[in-house]
Amino acid sequence: MEKKKIAIVFGTRPEAIKMAPVILELNKHQEKFESCIIVSAQHREMLDQVLKVFDIKPDYDLDIMRQNQTLSDITADVLKGIETIFIDEQPDMVLVHGDTTTSFASALAAYYQKIPVGHVEAGLRTHDIYFPFPEEGNRQLIDTITNLFFVPTETTKENLLQEGKDENRIIVTGNTVIDAIHYTRDSQSKHPALDLMDSKPNQKWILLTSHRRENYGEPMTNIFEAMLEVVNEHSVVEVLLPVHLSPTVQKLAKEILGNHERIHLIEPLEVDVFHQVISKAYLVLTDSGGLQEEAPALDIPVLVLRDKTERPEGLDAGTLRVIGTDKKRVIEEVNELIINKERYKKMSKAINPYGDGLASGRIVRAINTFLNKEE
Repeated sequence: MEKKKIAIVFGTRPEAIKMAPVILELNKHQEKFESCIIVSAQHREMLDQVLKVFDIKPDYDLDIMRQNQTLSDITADVLKGIETIFIDEQPDMVLVHGDTTTSFASALAAYYQKIPVGHVEAGLRTHDIYFPFPEEGNRQLIDTITNLFFVPTETTKENLLQEGKDENRIIVTGNTVIDAIHYTRDSQSKHPALDLMDSKPNQKWILLTSHRRENYGEPMTNIFEAMLEVVNEHSVVEVLLPVHLSPTVQKLAKEILGNHERIHLIEPLEVDVFHQVISKAYLVLTDSGGLQEEAPALDIPVLVLRDKTERPEGLDAGTLRVIGTDKKRVIEEVNELIINKERYKKMSKAINPYGDGLASGRIVRAINTFLNKEE
């Protein structure tokens, strides 16, 4: 059987975390597959951290990141930059992940070369094309040109069936982020943030992340001001905020949260350290997508700082609550989980709906079946 060349393209930290287990799985089957790893570096520093943890070395690095780049810049740079690579390498399939602009542009470039596209974490929907922006638009666009859909749950499969996708091309795999946690959970990495949390074991540590474009401005101001009030109200609470490298987020975080002894602004964490931090937290507040899956896998409740989520499985399971960005509501919801032990216990003990850590194996088997049927 001739080896199949699989191009794996990603550009941001969350993509890298979720695609790393797939790459490692493909590498276990070198008699069947040859991997071609392409990074856009849509996020530079945060991407490089993940590559180091999983010991992944890209074959191509577009290195597109620059100050104040627009979505059009990213799309054009990836589309044009990756075209030459696809022409030269002639992969049998291109794998993209989720909903980033890198993934959309890469899928489009593959479509232009008539290369089959495999979409990892396909089928997520809010059904509001501007929320989250541009992620919802990206994932819907990717799924119009996808050949093989790797969906994390039955709900995401149903979304695609309702859009008329071929059921034979949809594989329910679980989410690869659980595979990643299985890889990193035994990490012995040290970090000052871990030392800080360990030095105050009786504190209720809140892990806060916020970076979504739709939360820039007033929503993010509300979030940060709410956290300031919560910390002032409860001496037992401390906040750890890995500050996104976006200048907008950096400026606002420092202005509002930078001068409180129990609010700790730190640089973005390497993924193995980040997973350790989650496991030590009392509660996670986030507008991220991946954290809605990661924290429940470590039995930590999540309050989602958005008006909608494309991960309704977490809502149904009870592992997360969507609370928006209204200042008063954020304060009330956090206070409730600090004070109400029964409600907290119910969320922390809820069953994580995102899989068993074996998603990557299912993906690789499906790719093998698909490509050999296509011959």
